[in-house]
Amino acid sequence: MRRSLTPYILLALLLGLLVGWICSATLDDGGAGTARLRDIVYGLGIVTATFLRLIKMIIAPLVFSTLVAGLAHMRDKAMLGRVGLRVLLWFVGASFISLLLGLLLVNVLHPGVGLNLPLPPVGASTPVQATGFDMAKFLTHIVPSSIIEAMAGNDVLPIVIFSLFFGIAIAAVGDAAAPVLRGVEALMAIMLKMTGYVMQFAPIAVFAAVAGALADRGPRVIGQLGYFMGSFYLGLAVLWVLLIGLGYLVIGRRIWSLLSCVRAPLLLAFSTASSEAAYPQTLAALERFGVPGRIGSFVLPLGYSFNLDGTMTYMTFASLFVAQAYGIPLSLGQQFSMLLVLMVTSKGSAGVPRASLVIIAAVMPMFGIPDAGLLLILAVDHFLDMARTATNVLGNAIAASVVTQWEGALGDEVPLAGDSAEASAESPMEPCVEFDATK
Repeated sequence: MRRSLTPYILLALLLGLLVGWICSATLDDGGAGTARLRDIVYGLGIVTATFLRLIKMIIAPLVFSTLVAGLAHMRDKAMLGRVGLRVLLWFVGASFISLLLGLLLVNVLHPGVGLNLPLPPVGASTPVQATGFDMAKFLTHIVPSSIIEAMAGNDVLPIVIFSLFFGIAIAAVGDAAAPVLRGVEALMAIMLKMTGYVMQFAPIAVFAAVAGALADRGPRVIGQLGYFMGSFYLGLAVLWVLLIGLGYLVIGRRIWSLLSCVRAPLLLAFSTASSEAAYPQTLAALERFGVPGRIGSFVLPLGYSFNLDGTMTYMTFASLFVAQAYGIPLSLGQQFSMLLVLMVTSKGSAGVPRASLVIIAAVMPMFGIPDAGLLLILAVDHFLDMARTATNVLGNAIAASVVTQWEGALGDEVPLAGDSAEASAESPMEPCVEFDATK
């Protein structure tokens, strides 16, 4: 019987919520208890940071090896062009839908209207440094001046660009490059084995991340901004329905099997609020589902830079929430202009820490909205980031599956290599279960 990480991650998530709530409720007294609470949060943060560093440790070689190995076997250059075009079309369409959904829901639900919280002064400073979109910097950034530098910084997009050239070159050289290809394939096998080892620590990291976040922020601030958070979660629920519906139109009832495959990466992304943490499991789950490695390893890294559906919805939603809180009216024309600006500027967010807040802070002043309003949502941003990160993972998994189906390359579910507990513990893959939607 194969061991699945999913129930352990879910249990760790629930325990983390319980422990974080208890710690905040019992220790946050403004005195010695608060000091102990800070120590607990600090200790839990060490556990979370260590796990995320383990993930970062394997990301660059994993992306490089899987992508190069896949491209080296892709002899049809026309196929590479078709896949790239279809990926681009899906990313643009999904980004527009996500931004538009956030705009529509914030106008329907009005989460910022009549807000009783004290508004920060217009000139108040925020810890988020706004940076404008610079096309020249963006284009030069995605082309690495040094692949070593890009790998040292875990800068995925430049790694993808280098891997594209490297993999295509191996395919063009042919038999003479066979030793190099065998080395890359060996590296890929090693990195997948390492991924399996690292993933065994995921439940511990999930517990620490959730407990630390709730203990640090406390349930009180969640209650104060509960309607805003609930409205955004509702918006993401609608987005999930739209994405799953679009996936159903292309891949049919297999969409339910895909959701089963990616349930562990989704839980991990939600719990840790880190797309990087879920990347290895998502890639493995897609291969298990039937997405060839050459396509999955091409679509996912690009998606993590250009197809952040949950983040897109948050950008319009949060920007207009702050405008409503300040009582700043924006015409439909201005709101649509903001959508288009965010559509462009968000594509330059790859590798920027807290990218969504950085972009929002840069765009809001363009429409007369004080960026100090971000102080209203910073206290709960981590809990919102959990949901939008999971949505980003779902969007990229569906994108990879849809593009593969368009190529006619979507295979059957791949059986596990073995049933032993040892093999199961070392594999980062989660089993897929076919759901019968008629039952």
